[in-house]
Amino acid sequence: MADPDFAAKVSDICDLYRAAPTLAEHGERTVSSDEMTGVQALERKHPGLPMVPGKVQRVEFEYIRHGTLSFILSRDVVSGQLLAPSCGPSRTEADFLAHVQAVVAADPSAHWHFVVDCLNTHCSASLVYWVASESDLDFDLGVKGKSGILQNRHSRAAFLSDPTHRIVFHYTPKHSSWLNQIEIWLSILMRKLLKRGSFTSLADLKAKVLAFIDYYNRTMAKPFKWTYQGKPLEA
Repeated sequence: MADPDFAAKVSDICDLYRAAPTLAEHGERTVSSDEMTGVQALERKHPGLPMVPGKVQRVEFEYIRHGTLSFILSRDVVSGQLLAPSCGPSRTEADFLAHVQAVVAADPSAHWHFVVDCLNTHCSASLVYWVASESDLDFDLGVKGKSGILQNRHSRAAFLSDPTHRIVFHYTPKHSSWLNQIEIWLSILMRKLLKRGSFTSLADLKAKVLAFIDYYNRTMAKPFKWTYQGKPLEA
């Protein structure tokens, strides 16, 4: 089923990306956020063979499984850097809230814009309570599942999208996570580290991902050139 607000959401996000550098000059930070779940710690049973003239690198196809981790990541749209990366066994409502809190703590005086998809953990009741507190809002939020702002995910998302708040969430339309720039970065992580990596444990996987993020922030981070204008693509 198509998102009835597709055009409005696309326009909002594309406008936000274009405005992000100017917003940053006035103390407003823009990040794109998402989870990467079920990342496997796969250890190759035997060493791979390096590249030699005329032959590509060859990677051992048999592996040992050491479990999975979930990463919650936010990328600053203006600088390109990853902020407060989170790693753990799950990506619950509490996990996402803790990640957002850590990101905001990186610049506690700023106004923040988060681009996220429409996953239910991105419009949770706990997120509503926290944003209301951070925006100094003191009124009845209702009862989850029954009334008021907390009634359902749509009412919670509408509250979290309110541009007058200090922390604002911008939701991609259904089936349109490609609008979230963090997806581009996750493909970089997959190509440069995860696809051919060998990880001896969950701790090794975590350490190597965090080390890659640190290296990326120091040497590779830059803004993506966003060319999509939010207009329908011509056939």
